[in-house]
Amino acid sequence: MFLVGSQPDGRLSIFERTFNRCLGLWGDGQSLWMSSLYQLWRFENALEAGQAVNGFDRVYVPQVGYVTGDLDIHDVAVDADGKVVFVNTLFGCLATTSERHSFIPLWQPPFLSKLAAEDRCHLNGLAMENGRPGYVTCVSQSDVADGWRNRRRDGGCVVDVRTNEIVTTGLSMPHSPRIYRDQLWLLDSGTGHFGRVDRTTGKFEPIAFCPGYLRGLTFMGDYAVVGLSQCRENRTFQGLALDDNLKSRDAEAQSGICVIDLKSGDLVHWLWLHGVVRELYDVVVLPGVRRPTVVGFKTDEIRRTITIGSRDTL
Repeated sequence: MFLVGSQPDGRLSIFERTFNRCLGLWGDGQSLWMSSLYQLWRFENALEAGQAVNGFDRVYVPQVGYVTGDLDIHDVAVDADGKVVFVNTLFGCLATTSERHSFIPLWQPPFLSKLAAEDRCHLNGLAMENGRPGYVTCVSQSDVADGWRNRRRDGGCVVDVRTNEIVTTGLSMPHSPRIYRDQLWLLDSGTGHFGRVDRTTGKFEPIAFCPGYLRGLTFMGDYAVVGLSQCRENRTFQGLALDDNLKSRDAEAQSGICVIDLKSGDLVHWLWLHGVVRELYDVVVLPGVRRPTVVGFKTDEIRRTITIGSRDTL
């Protein structure tokens, strides 16, 4: 997990914590939810309003963890009632947490005949609308174990959770659907395009090409923030139109984040990551936060970061 902010002198503040295979991320400035290899974590800001510690105006501390097993949890969101909803990719459904079980299924695509731990369609993305699940992205409509891998190039679709209707098809490994300003946006990851879907016609309109495999999308004002990954050297990422699109632009895949102007489609800022980190999955903007940090499990600070709640909250 990387937290990007700004220091008092204007330089970037980059803070990093390591968790096992962190994927889905949700945040509202006060709370964070993050999925990992076999757990779902909720972090809470330990600071009071206006308080700062060592120059940081947010200190996120892991407060609640659910052991879900390896469900391959992708997108995570919180609904209008404060309930966490996540994409259970292994079983191909939307789910929530349970005090007794690994998960409680909430919804599954109409083309799946059963709930099975077979990653049949690679359901991965979730768009909330009016505080409820609105749309999901799937790499295919396959109803056999691991069947999505044979449809990576053009089998992707968007499904309306409320009506079970297929909104659009023909996408290439779509990810990160989001509702913003009453429009449905997503990443056509297999081609490298960020764009929007006309909810009436189902047509996907590319807005910008980004040099990488796209996952993770959020918005702030007139800008979109998109996560990029380098392409894995295995079958999952091979044979996609993204390879041709990069080659035609004499470019190489990057890992990092891009900021896109929604009015022009231009990439106005970018931040590339070099070294061992080759893939990002999700990005969020933390409103009102300037320089955040997070407490992990591998240093002593988690033993000494203690807050006291009020009896009035019981």
